[in-house]
Amino acid sequence: MRLFLGLGKVVALLFWLTVTVNLFVPFAAPFDVLLNGAGALLLLVHLGEVLLFNPLLQRQARPWLDRLQLLLFGVFHLLGLSRRAAQEHSHA
Repeated sequence: MRLFLGLGKVVALLFWLTVTVNLFVPFAAPFDVLLNGAGALLLLVHLGEVLLFNPLLQRQARPWLDRLQLLLFGVFHLLGLSRRAAQEHSHA
């Protein structure tokens, strides 16, 4: 599971890097518009995740760092948080 989450974060980071490069050096049409649209849609989804899981994020040691990571990595960071919370709960 840890490998899956790490690989997912790497792929997400590559996606955001591609979207950022596309903003400064647009790819050929229509890929530039499609990539910008996919980036905007994914950003909206990740903002929704931050709002939805804000109570979980507030309980973390560094909530702003976790919010930023949730914006970047989405469900891959969220699964890591829930896995960590489950491990802490089982040790208590």
